[in-house]
Amino acid sequence: MALITVEEAKEYLRVDTSDEDAMISILLSSAERLCVDVGRLSEEQWKQVDEGIVPEVGGYTEDQLKVVQETMKVAVLYTAGYLFEHREEADHHGLTMTLRSLLFAIREGVL
Repeated sequence: MALITVEEAKEYLRVDTSDEDAMISILLSSAERLCVDVGRLSEEQWKQVDEGIVPEVGGYTEDQLKVVQETMKVAVLYTAGYLFEHREEADHHGLTMTLRSLLFAIREGVL
């Protein structure tokens, strides 16, 4: 299970054809990686979030996992949308600062 599918991203981006599926898939991967990095998630934490796994010991509780998943979905969709719309002149510093605000609770370990 992927946190966000290409079809979900296309719906968010309001893309009706499959002409840009490959590019959207690449942007989605880049958006996920950027959000994981800004959110300071370890590979294990990202695997939990991406696959919806609640471990028996350690990691996120079920309630925490739901909150982190929803927050990451918003951040990833926002990032993919931003990169899609600003292909030519993206302000990566501004994008990163916005993501830091969106992912504050995750970054600071509040969840």
